[in-house]
Amino acid sequence: MADFENEALQTQVEELVARRRWAELREVLSPLEPADIAMLFDELPPDRLPLLYRLLPKELAAEVFVEMDGDQQEVLIKSFSDTELKEVLEELYVDDAVDVIEEMPATVVKRILRNVDPETRKSINEILQYPEDSAGSIMTTEFVDLKEDLTVADAIKRIRRTGTDKETIHICYVIDDKRHLIGLVSLRTLLLSEEDDVIADIMERHLISVHTLDDQEAVARTLSKYDFLAVPVVDRENRLVGIVTVDDAMDVLQEEVTEDIEKMAAMLPSDKPYLKAGTWETFKARIPWLLLLMISSTFTGQIIASFENALAAAAVLTAYIPMLMDTGGNCGSQASVSVIRGISLNEIEFSDLLRVIWKEVRVAVACGGVLAAANFIKLMLVDRMIFHSPISITVAAVICGTMVCTVLCAKVVGCSLPMLAKKIGFDPAVMASPFITTIVDAISLLIYFRFATVLLHLH
Repeated sequence: MADFENEALQTQVEELVARRRWAELREVLSPLEPADIAMLFDELPPDRLPLLYRLLPKELAAEVFVEMDGDQQEVLIKSFSDTELKEVLEELYVDDAVDVIEEMPATVVKRILRNVDPETRKSINEILQYPEDSAGSIMTTEFVDLKEDLTVADAIKRIRRTGTDKETIHICYVIDDKRHLIGLVSLRTLLLSEEDDVIADIMERHLISVHTLDDQEAVARTLSKYDFLAVPVVDRENRLVGIVTVDDAMDVLQEEVTEDIEKMAAMLPSDKPYLKAGTWETFKARIPWLLLLMISSTFTGQIIASFENALAAAAVLTAYIPMLMDTGGNCGSQASVSVIRGISLNEIEFSDLLRVIWKEVRVAVACGGVLAAANFIKLMLVDRMIFHSPISITVAAVICGTMVCTVLCAKVVGCSLPMLAKKIGFDPAVMASPFITTIVDAISLLIYFRFATVLLHLH
C-alpha cells in the first residue's frame, strides 16, 4: 500500500471511530491485506486497538495478529478474555504461536499456554526446546503426510479432511510407519494423475531436506537456492518432524541482514525496530564498540607522537594524514563488505583465501595507481600552484607512494580479516568497516612516516 493511500485510510478510520460507525469501519477493514491492517493499527493509539481488532472477521483477525509486532500483541492479549484468547490461538499455526510466545513476558506466556489445547501445547514446547536460530526453532509441525501405498484418490481425500489445519498443502510428504521421510508429492502431481495411481509410483524420491539443528540462515538459503515453497526438517534418524516454509525463510533472511548491517556499523544487534527501541537500549547497543574503537585509536595517536620530530621538520606532511587514512579506510571497507557478502551467500570459503587476496592485490595496484596519479596532479597543480603549499616533488612522492602502499595493505586486510574471523568461529560482520578502518589507519601512518623518513631524510 502506498504511503499516501495509508495516510488517507488512517484518516478515514479515525473519522469513523470518532463517529462510532462500526459497521462502516468493518467494511473498510475487511477487504484489506492482514499486513496493511497491522500497519494501520500501528499508527493508531493503543487504547483503540482492542476495539478495532474485535471488528475483524475471525480468520482475518488471526492473520492480522500474526503480522503485528510484539507490543501490539501484548496489548491485545491483556485485553482478551480467556475465550477470546482461545479463539485467536486456535486460528494460529504452531510456528506463529511460537513466535508470539518468544516475544511475550513470562506472565503472558503462562496464560497463552493455559489456553491452548494439549496437542498444540505439546508441539509448542517441542519447538521451544530447539536451540535459537536453528531449523527446529522456526519449523511448523502442521503439514500433510501420506503413506506410499495410498492411491491418488485416497491421498486427495486425506488432504481434504486434514488440509484445513495445515500451513501448506501444495507439497505433501511421504513417510513410512516409523515416520522416516521417503519421498514427496506435489498437489499438482496428484491432480494430474489417475485416481488409481499409487503414491509410491508418482512421488519424488530424491529429496533435499534439512536437520533440526541446522542454522536457520542456511535453511533459508536452501529455500532460496532451489526455489522451494517449503523444505522438510528431519531429525538424526531421518524422521520427519516439521517443515520450514518460504515466508518464515524470508523473515529469517531479513533478520540476518539487519543483524549483519548493525554489526558492520559497530553496534550490538537489536531485535526491535529503530522507533520501538528505547534510548537506553540504543545506548547499550552502541557504547561498547564506541569505547573499544576509541581506545584502539590510541595506537594511531602514539604513532603520530613517535614521529613528532619528523612532522616538525616537514609540517606540510600533517595536512595529508586525514586524506591517506580516509582513503585506506574506504578501500578496506570496500574489500571487507564484498567478502562478507560473499561469505554470507556461501560464495566464498576459507579455502579461497589466496584467490581472494590475489584478486584484491591486483585491484589494489590498479586503484592505487590511479589514485596516486590523480593525487600527484592535484598536488602539483592545485596545492602547489593555486594554494601555494610548500610541496616539492619529493614530498609529493612520499604522499603518492604512501597512497599506493596504503591501498594495497587496506585491500589485503579488508578481504582477509573477515575470512579469518569466519574460520575461527567469529561472525565475519564484526570485522567490518569500523574495526578494519582502525587497523588500516595505524598501518597507513606507519607507511607514511617510513616513506617520509627515507625520502626526506627525517629523523
